[in-house]
Amino acid sequence: MRIMTFNLRFENDRDGENSWVYRRELVLEVIRQYRPHIVGTQEGRWSMLTYLAEHLPGYVLHAPSRVIDDTCQYPTLFVSTEGYAVEEGGEFWLSKTPEVHRSKNWDSAFPRMMSWARVLERCTDRRFWVSVTHLDHMGAEAREEQAKILARWVRERPGPHVVLGDFNDAPGSTVHRILMDPAVGLSDTWALLGRTEGPDSRTHHGFSGVPQATRMDWILVTRHFRVKDAVIVRDSFQGRYPSDHFPYMTDIDWASDAP
Repeated sequence: MRIMTFNLRFENDRDGENSWVYRRELVLEVIRQYRPHIVGTQEGRWSMLTYLAEHLPGYVLHAPSRVIDDTCQYPTLFVSTEGYAVEEGGEFWLSKTPEVHRSKNWDSAFPRMMSWARVLERCTDRRFWVSVTHLDHMGAEAREEQAKILARWVRERPGPHVVLGDFNDAPGSTVHRILMDPAVGLSDTWALLGRTEGPDSRTHHGFSGVPQATRMDWILVTRHFRVKDAVIVRDSFQGRYPSDHFPYMTDIDWASDAP
């Protein structure tokens, strides 16, 4: 099973030659080339997401009961129809009032959301939870509280989980520790492979191709999965990049002792 988290960079005309309209084909090319079974995107406005859905046959855009709002940047799951089926799902805001559209609390600069699905893998008849999110980029308190909501959500749903997204924080941070708590049961796929932290692990690059900041894009899994490989996708096209983040991708399989 191949999983990819991909911060798309929202549609912003101030990006000039890096505006969405000039690089959306590059996003499609990356997904077509690597063929992940599940893609979790961040910063996608509805017009961006529907563009991807229209040009990615073989994927389902999972957005149950979504309030369509052109001002929102939605974390969104795309699930391959080849061997997988979404059986249920939902989404909520990472706030004190999760059912209230665009609600935010603490020092969060923007409303933040999580989208989730219960997915059937047809060849094994096994089911797992997958969720995608994007934590706040400014508010440290907000990120911690948002991480606590995610951790509680995972704890309340026993079984296999894959959690992916842009967490806007570093490995070893409080946010990372909250989600890596043994009571939650999640592990960082990059760390499980023994990969080190440094310039080569950083996932933000600001359209420059030069890694910046930290490894903020994570894929987390429960013990039900074995991590086979992980790649930070640094593909460029004649010097142009599909986003200001490198997509992060991991190949996982069911652990031999998975129930």
